[in-house]
This record gives sequence, structure tokens and C-alpha cells, in this order.
Amino acid sequence: MKRSGILMIALIMMIGTGVAYASPEKPAPAAAAKTPSVKAEKEDPNAGLSGKVVETMDAGGYTYVCLEKNGKKTWVAVSQMKVAVGSMMTFQPGSVMQNFTSKSLGKTFDSIIFSGGPAAGSAPAVKPAAGAQPQGATGSKAQIAALDKAVKVEKAAGANAYTVAEVYAKRTALNKKTVAVKGKVVKVSQGIMGKNWIHIQDGSGDQQKGTHNLVATTQDMAAVGDIVTITGTFAKDRDFGAGYLYKAIVEDAKVKK
Repeated sequence: MKRSGILMIALIMMIGTGVAYASPEKPAPAAAAKTPSVKAEKEDPNAGLSGKVVETMDAGGYTYVCLEKNGKKTWVAVSQMKVAVGSMMTFQPGSVMQNFTSKSLGKTFDSIIFSGGPAAGSAPAVKPAAGAQPQGATGSKAQIAALDKAVKVEKAAGANAYTVAEVYAKRTALNKKTVAVKGKVVKVSQGIMGKNWIHIQDGSGDQQKGTHNLVATTQDMAAVGDIVTITGTFAKDRDFGAGYLYKAIVEDAKVKK
């Protein structure tokens, strides 16, 4: 019998017995193992905004609170208030800041949440410390500096010069434009979100409408009582989250005494 006939018979016998034959040049691939699909869930940093107060400190118009729950610690910053170590607190969700440095504290937080304040029904009830104010937002969850009735400052010179009342009245037209406003420094908050927050008043505007006080963010510094001219980019309805909405603010300002 010819060699080709012998090979054909051998092949038929192997097929009949169910034996698989694979070419040595191209081995049969192994069946791919099926691995269950695992969907990673993103952790919500605001989920830990309740627990026992284990540390607290005040600086720059804010109260910094360290909460501990199930062995995990979470830092929260709120408008300055009285908080007792050992109390159980729950705070509203807020904006998460990574690697935030507070210059007034001289401390860097790996992660901190700027909250609008205690959640409804949080115990114990706490009230803001007398005279305490946040960085100067004009939103519903914040207070602005009180009117200084003794302030009367002349308007700055130049094409971009405005009074405090004028920037509020023209805030839509001035949005994203350069403005210069002269006034008396009535409040300063240092190192909040990496900036200094300076409040000025010039005697114009309406306290009831909140148009008497203008806030500027800057890397410069000034002291309460200084007469300064702030020059920077004007923004309207600037929302920093957690209920802090500025109807008018001058950002990245230069401060000249």
C-alpha cells in the first residue's frame, strides 16, 4: 500500500475516535478564560461629612474641622463658628480641594471640603461666632462686611475706573473686563483657596442691596484701614460652590496703596 494511503487510514481512525490533531506549526489556541467584569465605583468624598470632631481650628474667617468616622478622618472648612471637640457633627456637601494650603494656618491639607455649613438637624446646634464672616461672598449662605458709614473715598482716575456702586450697576457690561476701584480696606481674609480676599468700600452703594462692598482676590496684601486701588478682571455671578455666589468680584487683582 502506498504511503499516502496509510496516512489517510490513520487520519480516518483518529477522527473516528474523537482524537484532535493539531498542526505543530499552529497549535490550537487555549480557550480564553472569562473573567467577571468588575466596575470600579468612584468614592464620593462628601459621603464622609459626618462624624466625631477630633480637631478644630479657626483662621482667615474659617473654622477647620477634622471629623472621624469608622477610623477615617475628613477635613471640612466652614464659615467661622463655634465647634466643640468631641461633638458629633454633620455638614452639607461642598467643593473638594486637593493639596490645599492655608497660609494663615501654615498647613497643607491633602484633601479638604469647603462646606456651606452644618446640615439641617445636625447636633449639637452651633451658631457662627460673633462678627465672624466668610471670605466675602454675597450669596445666601454668606455675609459681607458691614457698611462703614465713615468711609468716603474719591473715585480712582482713568478710563477703567469705577466706584463700588458703579461696578454693581454695570456688572453685566463689565463682566470679564479690567476695572480699577479705589476704596478703604474693611476686611481681609488670608490664604483662602490660595488667595487673599480683600473687601473695600468707598461710601457708595446700598447696604440693603449688598452693593456697598466689593471683594477682590489677590496675591498682594493690605491692612484694614488702608486706602487702596484694586485693578483686575471683573466677574459677575461668580460661583465658588457651597452657596458662595459673588454678584460682583475683582479677580487676580493688583493692590496699590
